[in-house]
Amino acid sequence: VQLQAFGGGLVPPGGSLSLSCAYSGQTFRPYIMGWFRQAPGKEREFVALITWDGRRISYADAVKGRFTISRDIAKNTAYLQMNSLKPEDTAVYYCATDSRRYNTGTTFTARGYEYWGQGTLVTVSS
Repeated sequence: VQLQAFGGGLVPPGGSLSLSCAYSGQTFRPYIMGWFRQAPGKEREFVALITWDGRRISYADAVKGRFTISRDIAKNTAYLQMNSLKPEDTAVYYCATDSRRYNTGTTFTARGYEYWGQGTLVTVSS
């Protein structure tokens, strides 16, 4: 299974970016897709998740009301729409997926995801 993330870049504070993450793997059926981020000198942190059936969506408190996660089943792709970006959103953003269903708490951590994309850099700066 391979994941490819796209869409990072430089954006001024208050701006928007849309990230996408496509998975490949003919026999792979994801249960969940998540976005994490890692800022310089900090640990990787949870940003948002969506179950592939769309029934469960969760966000980190820091991004609630500004970020929106979605998925397109036909395109094997998850998206992260980021609005009202702040300098503290600057980080490398990673998408991740797993076919297994873990308990809720685990899905907010890296342990809940077996496959990871390469990361895409988002820089929020004027």
